Amino acid sequence: MVFSNLVFLFCFLPIVLLAYFLSPKLLKNIVLLLASLFFYAWGEPIYILLMLFSIHMNYFFGRLIGKNPQRNRLYLSLAIIGNLLILGYFKYADFFIENFNQLFGTSWELLELPLPIGISFFTFQAMSYVIDVYRKNVEPQRNLISLALYISLFPQLVAGPIVRYHSVNEQLSKRKVTFDKFSYGVRRFITGLAKKVLLANAFGEVADGVFSRSTDELSLATAWIGILAYTLQIYFDFSGYSDMAIGLGKMFGFDFLENFRYPYISKNVTEFWKRWHISLGSWFRDYVYIPLGGNRGGLAKTIRNLLIVWTITGFWHGASWTFMAWGFYYGVLITVERLGLSLWLEKLWRPFQHLYLILIVMIGWVFFRADDFTYSIAYIQTMFGWGIDSIMDSQSYIYWNDYWYIFLFGILFSLPVLPYIKEKTSHLLEANSVRVIFPLFAAAFYMVLMIGSVIQLVNSTYNPFIYFRF
Repeated sequence: MVFSNLVFLFCFLPIVLLAYFLSPKLLKNIVLLLASLFFYAWGEPIYILLMLFSIHMNYFFGRLIGKNPQRNRLYLSLAIIGNLLILGYFKYADFFIENFNQLFGTSWELLELPLPIGISFFTFQAMSYVIDVYRKNVEPQRNLISLALYISLFPQLVAGPIVRYHSVNEQLSKRKVTFDKFSYGVRRFITGLAKKVLLANAFGEVADGVFSRSTDELSLATAWIGILAYTLQIYFDFSGYSDMAIGLGKMFGFDFLENFRYPYISKNVTEFWKRWHISLGSWFRDYVYIPLGGNRGGLAKTIRNLLIVWTITGFWHGASWTFMAWGFYYGVLITVERLGLSLWLEKLWRPFQHLYLILIVMIGWVFFRADDFTYSIAYIQTMFGWGIDSIMDSQSYIYWNDYWYIFLFGILFSLPVLPYIKEKTSHLLEANSVRVIFPLFAAAFYMVLMIGSVIQLVNSTYNPFIYFRF
């Protein structure tokens, strides 16, 4: 089940909200936990056993680490190994078998296991808990229900943001839902739903259409239209889902950290990764990069650590050499920026800095979207005019004529236009007449977004979600 689903919007969510607010305080976490487990079991019921195993394993290792200071390193190692084995078996087993077969000429059969939804997200959350207990940043959770809710909480279960235990520890037992908080959560959820359904899905149709064709059939314009569509699709798809998760969290009294801050306005790659999927970047920084030594120990070790972390980051996204290359690509770029490129970029005219970043990101998205290196390299060659037959073709005209306004809205809303307008017009809200009228206009605006999203969901069967497989 995903948030942009009519069953979720009109059955699951209303029932859960009603049950939650009608329940006494002592039962609220149980209601949320049962709802979260049902949410997870909706797609692949058998994997609810995997979720329960992960919960109990991390609960008991957390308790053991807290009780046995002399052996806490051993218990931490076992907990991390256990979590990585879960992730590795379901997500990476076929990748290793396939490469082993190619390398040694064997014929081991692939497992072809369905990927449990959100496994990368809830596994990383569980590991952050046991690591923080080991570091004595938090006390081990004694209440199994509370820890189970932290790991399985449905708003952030499928696609994050990756919530750290220390950021919601107190909220698991003490949280309050106010009218303002709940209404903000509703607005944030509707915003994310509109980004996903009205923008990301439209861009997805274009990107899928272009990337399904051989590169020999693409003109230069069509190649650029395809990667621009995917660049906007993945942003509105993932940031929209994060908005919905944050909004749902607010409705139940949880405060999740932001996961996106308009990444496409960045001026370099380092800044981009401080704005894109913030929870993942901070997780790798705190639990991999710094333990490896970070930027301590000299330039050579810093470069080594950066390349290791970014290659692993790519592998986290998927069991594919193209994902690893995508991560390594960013590791190299961030390393080069640290070696002096960023200082040179700062001297350029600001629009050129943004152009540099956008080009770098779009090239990276080709590797992220394509299935193999052959297609990726051929696609990039087409983008830059290598061996093309035409600048434009009938397909590029069709995409432009049918979707130009979607691209316009997509580019516009990928920029902080609305916050800028809000900042510049904030003084107008002080007028008494505006204070009365503005809430009515705001309510009408969000109602239109909600109705438009629902109509689109009813009329279309195309509703993919990119990060669903991660």
